[in-house]
Amino acid sequence: MPKSPSEVRSILKTLHRMYPQARTALRHGDPLELLVATILSAQCTDVRVNEVTKTLFKKYRKAQDYLRVPQEELEADIRPTGFFRNKARSIQGACQKLLSDFGGRVPGTMDELLRLPGVGRKTANCVLGNFFGKAEGIVVDTHVLRISKLVGFTRQKSPEKVERDLMNQIPKEEWIGFSNMLIDHGRAVCKAGRPDCPNCGLRRWCDFGMKAVGA
Repeated sequence: MPKSPSEVRSILKTLHRMYPQARTALRHGDPLELLVATILSAQCTDVRVNEVTKTLFKKYRKAQDYLRVPQEELEADIRPTGFFRNKARSIQGACQKLLSDFGGRVPGTMDELLRLPGVGRKTANCVLGNFFGKAEGIVVDTHVLRISKLVGFTRQKSPEKVERDLMNQIPKEEWIGFSNMLIDHGRAVCKAGRPDCPNCGLRRWCDFGMKAVGA
């Protein structure tokens, strides 16, 4: 069952109280850096990504820079993030498309971003929301997917279906902040495999959390 409007308001109020400064943890100075960092974040922690991009973004400043080196060199530069071959291929493919179709600039719409190789809705939503301030969807990463199911926003398993359920329940003006707050909650409290249920502000809406504390 979807959450009632009153439940949604209560959950959002709780999240805002817990994470008033929630924003993406991926360090970036422009939309290209955020695009690259988000691609690198797949199956990798933001902390590790930030360690890699600290030097990466000094070497690669424009889309052209990613194409001036052999794929093997880019792979070596991003190797600590894992899946480095696929990620290097995606980054170079996206940069090629940026140059051929968008004058080297990262576009600011969902339809255009999804035309970039290696870019799905999660990456597009991250760039649109956290750089352009545009809410065209909701970022569904592993934290958002897991906690949304625990709290009862959805029973779906695929990120696309989970996003659709969330968009139908969360007010549009909250879409950007909602995902950032859930991601912070997943890192700080509702950790996969070892959730801190006694100290979870969302426990009252979570059957697992209530059972864990014997309520």
